[in-house]
Amino acid sequence: MKKIAFYGKGGIGKSTTASNVSAAFSEMGKCTAQIGCDPKNDSTRLLLGHICRQTVLDLERERRGGEIAVEEIVHKGWNDILCIEAGGPEPGVGCAGRGIIVALQRLKALKALENVDVALYDVLGDVVCGGFALPIREGYAEEIYIVSSGELMSLYAANNIAKGIRKFAVRGSVKLGGIIGNSRNVPLEKELLEEFAEKLGTKLIAFIPRDNVVHDAEIHRQTVLAFAPDSGQADVYRRLATDIDKNEKLIIPTPMEFEELEGLVEKYGN
Repeated sequence: MKKIAFYGKGGIGKSTTASNVSAAFSEMGKCTAQIGCDPKNDSTRLLLGHICRQTVLDLERERRGGEIAVEEIVHKGWNDILCIEAGGPEPGVGCAGRGIIVALQRLKALKALENVDVALYDVLGDVVCGGFALPIREGYAEEIYIVSSGELMSLYAANNIAKGIRKFAVRGSVKLGGIIGNSRNVPLEKELLEEFAEKLGTKLIAFIPRDNVVHDAEIHRQTVLAFAPDSGQADVYRRLATDIDKNEKLIIPTPMEFEELEGLVEKYGN
């Protein structure tokens, strides 16, 4: 099984990217599962066509440790992609990170991903919390891809994620596979992301241009591959899935100091 996790700042387009890459993997004939690790449980919305109505945490609360069947938490999405949402507490109540831990442990106990070719974890990345680090820490994912734009705070979150990967890579198999640039039309954005990736010791594995078709597809609760399969944007996601599938350059990153990161952003901003 290829075990992947997408991390990145909240709102950077992680779930949209993950869903389109999952769709591309499924087109390649791979049995694909996407696991949403965010209490908003909206990671798989574009694959299911709606917000997941039954998360792992929903059932955990309902059954209070009792039996749960795999089919109750694994939902079939577009092109038979397996969709799982960890879920979480109501806003302002409880610990979302703890919820992720409970959910992933339940999935492991049920062997829910046993026959999957590709497992893609979509993880909130700008919260420094042990629960959100679980896919890295416990080996649920072995290849990490960081989704970032050229904006300073997005790069700041990406750099922090790299610090987490470095911390756990020394005692496990997890490695950084690359940076996925999700454009915000920042000046010289691609060049900035390429240099940022180089500073971390990795590469810019994809630069996803900003395109209205992504917005249109989201309004219709679909991936770009389902909504506009012949579009250039759909091919961007297909190439990304292919490059991830073939990627052998997995590294332990070398994070930057914040002052150095600020200088890098300033250099391209000027």
